[in-house]
Amino acid sequence: MTEHVFGPVPSRRLGRSLGVDLTPFKTCTYDCIYCQLGATTCKTIQRKEWFSIEAILKDLKSKLDSRPDYITLSGSGEPTLYSAIGPLIEQIKSLTKIPVAVLTNGSLLWRPEVRQAVMSADLVIPSLDAGCEETFQYVNRPCPEITFEHLLRGLRDFRKEYQGQYWLEVLIVGGVATTGKEIEKLSRCIHKISPDRVQVNTVVRPPTESFVLPVSPGRLHDIAARLHERAEVIADFQHVSSLHFAATRDEVLNLLRRRPCTVEDITDGLGLHRNEVVKYVEQLMSEGEIHKEIRNQQMYYSKSSHDKPKLR
Repeated sequence: MTEHVFGPVPSRRLGRSLGVDLTPFKTCTYDCIYCQLGATTCKTIQRKEWFSIEAILKDLKSKLDSRPDYITLSGSGEPTLYSAIGPLIEQIKSLTKIPVAVLTNGSLLWRPEVRQAVMSADLVIPSLDAGCEETFQYVNRPCPEITFEHLLRGLRDFRKEYQGQYWLEVLIVGGVATTGKEIEKLSRCIHKISPDRVQVNTVVRPPTESFVLPVSPGRLHDIAARLHERAEVIADFQHVSSLHFAATRDEVLNLLRRRPCTVEDITDGLGLHRNEVVKYVEQLMSEGEIHKEIRNQQMYYSKSSHDKPKLR
């Protein structure tokens, strides 16, 4: 089991994505009400080299033979809080031709040094979940130093400077950003940013706050059509991988530490036979290592809260 690299996991956008954790668990600039990983335990804007580049690269090298479609800097915290993300991207690109994606909440892109640090990535996907300060504070619960004006300015400035693929994810929370006025505000902001793609999402996995609701598929498509001419609803991952690798029980547990998954998610991400996944899940359940939760008529498994990684 590797400490910093997990998967490949099935991604609705990126195929089979090999995830790279750059911060300790739930170290983030936000404490979003919808986060699938639970409440933020270290909310900060302080950028640090939380782990050595050498340790991350060692883990990454051991997983490259899994042939992912993307190497994705994301994981269980905000990746731009890793102060060495720029040199890390450069070294990854010297190791492999697999494209590098950065999945970020975009909250620090108003800082020139952060924009410069991720400039060499092949794909950057920041987030925008609100069209005004009030909704931003309610949904994302950012560090006090981050305002909606900061966020929007950073997203716009990065678009002007960055030469790679720039996709914007918009997560719609039911009953919050679904009114006509909220959609209109979001649409104006998106047009100012002018990304290559707009990917509209909603709450699928169990969220931090129990009051958070998903938006129905039909309503989500209606909202996407109103947001932007290049907006698309991100469909659930359906592709079953034909590749098979000898994943272990610990790798299943490592995956569930990062994100809640269905049996099918684990099967696709780790290239295991479904029966083998069920065996591992039942074993981990009996040991109290994981728990289950029904959401949207699907059974999700995640690592038990008492066993989440400790902050360093």
